[in-house]
Amino acid sequence: MPPYSKLKRTHNCGQLRATDVNAKVRLNGWVNGDRHLGGLLFIDLRDRYGITQVVINPQTLDPKMLAEAERSRSEFVVAVVGTVQARPEGTVNPNMITGEIELAAEEFHVLSESKTPPFEIVDDTNAKEVLRLEYRYLDLRRKPLQEALRLRHRATMAVRNYMDSVDFLEIETPLMIRSTPEGARDYVVPSRVYPGRFYALPQSPQLLKQILMISGFDRYFQLARCLRDEDLRSDRQPEHTQIDMEMSYVIPEDVWTVTEGLMKAVFKEVLDVEVETPFPRYDYEEVIARWGIDKPDLRFGMEIVDLSAEVADCDFKVFAGNVASGGVVKGIVLPEGGKYSRKQIDELTALAKEFGAGGLAYVLRAEGGDKSPILKFLGDEVKDKLVAKAGAGVGDALFLVSDKAGKTEEILGQLRLHLGKKHGLIDESRFRFLWVTHFPMFDYDDETGRFEAMHNIVSHPIEEDVAKVEEGFSTSIPASDPNHPWRQAKALQYDLVINGWEIASGGQRINRRDLQEKILAILGIDAERADSMFGFLLRALEYGAPPHAGVALGLDRLVSLMIGRDSIRDVIAFPKTANATSLMDNAPSYIEQAQLDELGLAIRKKD
Repeated sequence: MPPYSKLKRTHNCGQLRATDVNAKVRLNGWVNGDRHLGGLLFIDLRDRYGITQVVINPQTLDPKMLAEAERSRSEFVVAVVGTVQARPEGTVNPNMITGEIELAAEEFHVLSESKTPPFEIVDDTNAKEVLRLEYRYLDLRRKPLQEALRLRHRATMAVRNYMDSVDFLEIETPLMIRSTPEGARDYVVPSRVYPGRFYALPQSPQLLKQILMISGFDRYFQLARCLRDEDLRSDRQPEHTQIDMEMSYVIPEDVWTVTEGLMKAVFKEVLDVEVETPFPRYDYEEVIARWGIDKPDLRFGMEIVDLSAEVADCDFKVFAGNVASGGVVKGIVLPEGGKYSRKQIDELTALAKEFGAGGLAYVLRAEGGDKSPILKFLGDEVKDKLVAKAGAGVGDALFLVSDKAGKTEEILGQLRLHLGKKHGLIDESRFRFLWVTHFPMFDYDDETGRFEAMHNIVSHPIEEDVAKVEEGFSTSIPASDPNHPWRQAKALQYDLVINGWEIASGGQRINRRDLQEKILAILGIDAERADSMFGFLLRALEYGAPPHAGVALGLDRLVSLMIGRDSIRDVIAFPKTANATSLMDNAPSYIEQAQLDELGLAIRKKD
C-alpha cells in the first residue's frame, strides 16, 4: 500500500456533485454497506459529511485491490482513488446529496479493519442505550447524534457572536476552587502538596463572577463547565455546560433584555426560527395559581380555576369543610373529556393519588347530561356555577381537587401536564418563552425548623422586602407561622422557562456585606462559618461592589429542547448514566495504592 500521504482525501464523502464529473479524487471513510449488482461491486463510503457511492469493476481493478475491496465490510476504514462519473440514467438517488454521481474506483486500500460492531450503525437503531453508551464512539457515528453535536456547535458559536456584539468579555474561571458545601454536594479533589486539603470542582462560577463584577469587568460571560454530585434525571448530568453571564449597574430588566436578544439570535441562527420579544413575565404566585408549577408549559391551555367560593356553602362537606378550614377547591377542564370511561377515571384518580391527592372529583359533561357521583351532594345550582366558572362546555370534563393551598395547585399542575401529553394538546411545533419572577426568598422546612434559600444564597430581596430581613430577627412571630417576615420576603430572582423546561435561572445579587451576612445567618450559617466558607466574597463586598445581576442558561437543556430530544445525553458527546457512571471507560474507577499513598489517603468501607 502507498504511504498515506498519497491516499489522503481530497474531498469528503458529502462534497462531490455533478459539476465534479471526470475529476480525479481521493476519498477516505467508513464502509457503510456493500452490494453486488450486474457483476459490479458497489460500496457506500461514509463520513460525517455524507455518503458517496463507489463502484468497483472487477475487470479493471488490480486483483490485489479487488481482494481488499471484497474482504472489506461494515466500518472498515478505506481509501479510494478514482474518477467521478455521472450515475447511469434511472439510478440517480434524489435522497442523497451526492446522488447524481458515483466514484469509479481505480485504487482501493484498507486503512484500518473493524470488528463486527455490537449494533448496526444506522439512524434508527433499536440497540439499548446501555450498549450504545458502552460503545459511545460507535454510537457517535450515527447521523442523529452527529447532527445534534453539529447543532450544539452552531448554538455555541451563535452565543459567542451575540455576546461579543453586545460588549461582553468571555473570561474563564477556575475549575479548582474551595469547597462551599451548600446545596448540591461538591466533587472534591485532594491536594498532593497540601495533605489533608481539598479543592472542589465548581457547581457554578457564581461567586467568582461576582468577584469579576467587583473587579470592574461589568459584562462577563463564559461557557462554563459545572459539576455537581447529585442524583440524576433525564435533564441532569454530573457535569454540564451553562451559558453564564453577569452584568454591573443593572436591574433584572436589563438581564432579561440581553437574554431575550441572545435567544432571538440563537434560534434564528440555528433553526431559522423567529422568536418574539419581549417574553411574557409572571410572578411566581401567579404561575402557581394558574398552572400549578413554576415552569409551566404554555403551549396548551387547561389553566387551573379556583372554585372555592362556589363550593364554600354547598352541602358537599368534603369541599365546604376544607374551604372553611382554610383549604381550597380548584379544577382543570379537559376538552372533549366528557366521554371518559370508568376505567379512565379510575386510572386518573390513581395518578392523582400518586401526586399526593386524597381523591379526584369530576363532572363529565356528556350530551345526555352531566355525570358525577358528587352531583347529588352539590345540587344543580352549585354544579352549574362550577362548570360556568371553569368554562367547561358540553363534551368536556371538569376535574377537581380539594386540599390545602399550594398542594392543590401542585397536584393539578401535574395532572394538567399528564393530560396535555396524553391527549396531544401540546403544539410541538411552537416555542413558548416566559419569565417567572419574584420567587419567595426562603423555603421553611417544617421538619428541621430551618430556613433554606429558595434559589440562591446571594439573591437580593425585592426593595420593599429588605426591611423584612431585619424585622425577622426581632419578631415574636414563630418561624412556623406563614406570617413570619422571612416567609413573606420575596427575592429579585427569575427563571427563564421554555416549553415547560427551566432553561435559565438568575437574579439581582447582594452587593453589601452586612446584608449578605444577615441572609447567611437566616440560613443557619454563623459568622465564623460564613467567614470560613465565603470570606473571600464577604471581604470583596467591602471594597465597592457595584449593583449587579446575572443569569445562567443550561446549554445542554437548551440544545435538547431545540432539536426535540427528551434527554440531554443526546446532545453531550460523552455523557454519564443515571448512576453517574461512564460505561465507555468505566469511570469512576479505583486508583492504585501508590497514588493513594502519595495523596495521604486511605479508603474506609462504609458500614
